[in-house]
Amino acid sequence: MISSINSIQKKLFNKSRDEWKDLFVNNAIYIVIFAIILFIVISEPSFLSVPVFKNILTQSSVRLILAFGVGGIIILQGTDLSLGRMVGFAAVVSGSLLQRADYANRFYPDMQALPLFVPLLVAIAVCVVFSAINGFVVAKFQIHPFLATMGMMISLYGVLSIYFASGAPGPQPIGGFDDRYTNLVIGSTFGVPNLVIIAALVSGLIWVLWNKTTFGKNMYAVGGNPEAAKVSGVNVMTTFLLVYVLAGVMYGIGGFLEAARIGSANNGTGFGYELDAIAACVVGGISFSGGVGKVSGAIVGVLMFTIISYGMTFIGMDQYFQYIIKGIIIVAAVSLDTKKYLKKS
Repeated sequence: MISSINSIQKKLFNKSRDEWKDLFVNNAIYIVIFAIILFIVISEPSFLSVPVFKNILTQSSVRLILAFGVGGIIILQGTDLSLGRMVGFAAVVSGSLLQRADYANRFYPDMQALPLFVPLLVAIAVCVVFSAINGFVVAKFQIHPFLATMGMMISLYGVLSIYFASGAPGPQPIGGFDDRYTNLVIGSTFGVPNLVIIAALVSGLIWVLWNKTTFGKNMYAVGGNPEAAKVSGVNVMTTFLLVYVLAGVMYGIGGFLEAARIGSANNGTGFGYELDAIAACVVGGISFSGGVGKVSGAIVGVLMFTIISYGMTFIGMDQYFQYIIKGIIIVAAVSLDTKKYLKKS
């Protein structure tokens, strides 16, 4: 035991100045985040409580599902600016199909109550179609994902707004959700929030897909070096489409859950969600350089961002300052990711 401690001490004290500098730089973003969390805890000690912990896990759940969707695209050296609009579309579609029969302003006044899985499948299908279009355009025409998904984001907002305004009551927030829907999402099982359980199940599924399937191996291969993957027999087009389709599935599930979580949906739902999801992935080590990323990294990134967001609100920090801090964290995370990539090159 003593020899082990001495060995660790030697390793620590024998590090050169450059090694210490690299260690600090490579972990600077985590040091800053933990410093912010420490500041929050010192400012308001009641932040360390079971109810707060539950709220953080609940708020993290939908964000984590969305991060898994865009995370696969980032591994392919891409991004998805249309994520938020797809989530909004899924939320509006789900909400419009799952209103109570006695609600005065029903989107579809004469529609009978549907099984919960039907609106979920419709929401997923909508997102899969638009996400697959993104993947096809990026892979087939070699358009940069930033531009392709930005175009989709703008177009999709128009389509979403048309659908949102087409309901019987006109363009107004969709609410009055069926109790089955609300209870499924914001309820709990044996004291554990259902959202947390759903997020855990999705996490397990994504871990298997990324690490134990041919699809996952192909995704990392294409993200790391598309040309080498193609020479090795990997169908790059199919891999792109499958990754974007999986992202669409995650967005559809996320939108379905988000509408019930916040209790309403409109054509502005999901605005800015893409930034939080992308930032969480990068903070969690999913690299824009491609071929690098873990499920555990996405989980850590989402939890860190949620803790910071919830914590800053908890201590009463002005929302504008929150935007500034989040922006700095995002820029720092991307800068460090780029530095690591250049160093490897």
